[in-house]
Amino acid sequence: MIKQVSLSVFLITLLGCSNEPILDNNLKADVEFLADDRLEGRETGSEGEKLAADYIAQRFDDLGLEGKGTDGYFQDFKFTPKKDPHSEITFTESEGDNTLTGRNVLAFIDNKSDQTIVIGAHYDHLGYGDQGSSLYRGDEQQIHNGADDNASGVAVMLNLAAKLKNSNQNNNYLFLAFSGEELGLLGSNYFVKNATLPVTSINYMLNMDMVGRLSADSTLAVYGTGTSPIFKQTVISNNDRFKIVENESGVGPSDHTSFYLNDIPVLHFFTGQHSDYHKPTDDSDKLNYEGMMLISDYIFTLISDLDNNGELAFRKTASDETEAPRFKVTLGVIPDYLFDGEGMRIDGVSEDKPAQKAGLQRGDIVIQLGEYGVEDMMSYMLALSKFESGNETKVRVLRDGVVVEAEVIFH
Repeated sequence: MIKQVSLSVFLITLLGCSNEPILDNNLKADVEFLADDRLEGRETGSEGEKLAADYIAQRFDDLGLEGKGTDGYFQDFKFTPKKDPHSEITFTESEGDNTLTGRNVLAFIDNKSDQTIVIGAHYDHLGYGDQGSSLYRGDEQQIHNGADDNASGVAVMLNLAAKLKNSNQNNNYLFLAFSGEELGLLGSNYFVKNATLPVTSINYMLNMDMVGRLSADSTLAVYGTGTSPIFKQTVISNNDRFKIVENESGVGPSDHTSFYLNDIPVLHFFTGQHSDYHKPTDDSDKLNYEGMMLISDYIFTLISDLDNNGELAFRKTASDETEAPRFKVTLGVIPDYLFDGEGMRIDGVSEDKPAQKAGLQRGDIVIQLGEYGVEDMMSYMLALSKFESGNETKVRVLRDGVVVEAEVIFH
């Protein structure tokens, strides 16, 4: 109870510390609030997540946006957590000892249009880590603040809300902060099944997830470019700042997938994984706020370009037909999802895992795993799925243009 009261006081203090509401350009203030230790990592259903929801709702209110949840700005959903990694989480209407409550936060700009653009970002994170942490070691738990994942996306969403309030009025706008993403896209899944506006009226969906680490070469991943025939042209023709890495698929490990699976065109923006991913070190002082503003401006330009295009056509993407394989072992690396060459480039190596023990390094490009060639991320996962714990195999990587071979033992 003491912790709950202190968190509430913290929220009131920060929201009331100025007579001026935070409006269009305070990306850093939004991230610093959401990624503060006192929100304890915003785990789904926690008091810290509820305080984050209150903050986002207050920001929407300060911007003069109307609530579009089932209770003002909020859309609550109850669910029973899964008991093992391979089972599914189920939604429930009943309250029980094992149920948790997630809370989506929704705001609406009503331009009296028949079509609505959804602009979303998840705001939940890992709390004290538990099994989702890249550093989880039993009782050695620490607060995982999730500044990049995904306070950064929420801050850009709020920035766009301010920009769109009085512009580009040929569509309505629904701004949606999702709960439960880290547990399996729960909030977005629940919304599309219990939408507070007709799902058929959603023109397209834009998702920001981890947009806070724009690198020196300005690489920005844009996924979903094949989900509408107009997207690829729009993404490329409006770009004069970024090295765009595009992927046509509408399926990925973030909330846009829930909309794509309901035949809605989607774009997902992402600045790449990094060594602080799902670790307690993902803090607000490591974000590139200038880069976040550039991304917000770019997304606003895309929305402006599409403003007069009416209802966008939806298109299924061929790459979605290949189901991601399941695997029982891990190499223990962080893939570089922004790499667009041949192979799978390693962006980080985890401690005490097979890759580290084999001498693999950040920057190595995996080109073969056992007898299986690796041309891209999907072929890497397919190759990995062929092995079980205890198997030994050779891995071939390109290191500074030279092929290096190492022995890997999976465990």
